[in-house]
Amino acid sequence: MLRGNIGPRLADKVTCKVAWDNYTLNFYSVDSSTYTSIPAAVAYPRNEKDIIKILKFASQNKIPVTPRGAGTGLVGSSLGRGIILDMRNFNNIKVGRGYVQAGSGVFKGELDKALKKHGRFLGPNPSIGPFCTVGGMIGTNASGSHSIKYGSTVDNLISVQIVTARGNLVSLPQKRCVARKVLRVINSETRKHFPQVSKNSCGYRIDKVISWSDVQKIVAGSEGTLGIITYATLKTNLIPRKIVLMITSYKTLKEAAYDVTKILTLGPSAVEMIDYHISQRIKTRLPLGTKCLLFVEFDDNISKKINSCRRIISGKILITTTKPEDIFKWWTHRNTALSHTLQSISKDEVIFSSMEDAAVPVKRLPLLLDLIEHLTSRYPIRVITYGHAGNGNLHTRPILKRKDKRLMRKITLEFFSGVISIGGTITGEHGDGLARSEFVKMQYGKKTYAVFKKLKRLFDPDNILNPGKIVI
Repeated sequence: MLRGNIGPRLADKVTCKVAWDNYTLNFYSVDSSTYTSIPAAVAYPRNEKDIIKILKFASQNKIPVTPRGAGTGLVGSSLGRGIILDMRNFNNIKVGRGYVQAGSGVFKGELDKALKKHGRFLGPNPSIGPFCTVGGMIGTNASGSHSIKYGSTVDNLISVQIVTARGNLVSLPQKRCVARKVLRVINSETRKHFPQVSKNSCGYRIDKVISWSDVQKIVAGSEGTLGIITYATLKTNLIPRKIVLMITSYKTLKEAAYDVTKILTLGPSAVEMIDYHISQRIKTRLPLGTKCLLFVEFDDNISKKINSCRRIISGKILITTTKPEDIFKWWTHRNTALSHTLQSISKDEVIFSSMEDAAVPVKRLPLLLDLIEHLTSRYPIRVITYGHAGNGNLHTRPILKRKDKRLMRKITLEFFSGVISIGGTITGEHGDGLARSEFVKMQYGKKTYAVFKKLKRLFDPDNILNPGKIVI
């Protein structure tokens, strides 16, 4: 079917809004990544019946379908050349005891407000904050700064409802026949090839699927390649009565990294790191020679843990506060690290995003910093570093003087080889998308990658669901 005919033909099949004008197509051709892909049409399904009709039409005509939430992803997961499904109308919220049911189009900001009325919160908290959606969080297996205590999305996903490529409505883990098929594809041998890290959004998370009751977890991090998420049930937590935040300065990133392992023994709720490029933009006086700030948060046994932390760390404590307004202010500084990074780039420089989300076992965090230092000495780049030190998950932003795709790829390959060699993953929380899908086989090897392909065929035999992502 000709691209120009897709919009009008689809509009004849469904009652929901379908757009294919140039303004709409251009708007949906970009997201928060550096990639561009112009779709053929954009549909705004109002219910699952609309999605079923759209997917049946797409399957019959071999048209790619890509779900989209807020478009806040950093690796191009929500971009596609076929039909974009804007999931904004799936916006219902129902708060239960210890859980919340939410539509995939629910913005996290709205979810937070609804949960706060019940004294509860959702553990995963991406730095984009209120602007991402539930579907996007599940699709990328989003984590954020508090996952060392509260887990990633995959750890909080109780159940999920999806529409598969041929228009079947499936609830997981309730649909036992689908669960059995998934478990037949997965085997214990493939799970051994997964890195032993606390955060991982590379490939399909088959390591989390041990029995039929876990099968919903296969959807977390799947980026819309296995089914269109419509609703999900997620675990919630009680809002802590009191929180303390400690800000500590260090003269080197590695000095801070060695302290992280010690701090984790105390059970913090967050341990975050920002380097000099970012900290210098915070309007506060820092000790001379500060190259790194560490954010350490505790939300239980506060007095005991703070006293213990003071004894074991080597950095200089700048602030210890329990005031909500001060805590909010400092976390805002941390959560705008990407914005600060972009402000650090001159007009003549370029930033490339493929190697921005690696995670390693925390005890090997100094080795990851050694790898970054090695690359900066070997190639004409400077690297801005920040992220979730408590998970061994650093966002490294390499900056080149001029665009050179060959050099970017060479540096990326060397970086990924190094990360994998020290037991890490090439993406901790942002997903594979257009940036890293070609490297998934490199991460896991041929046998595990073949299992990923079998799973893809099980849910999407015609390869219409967000093709080119994860398995290619």
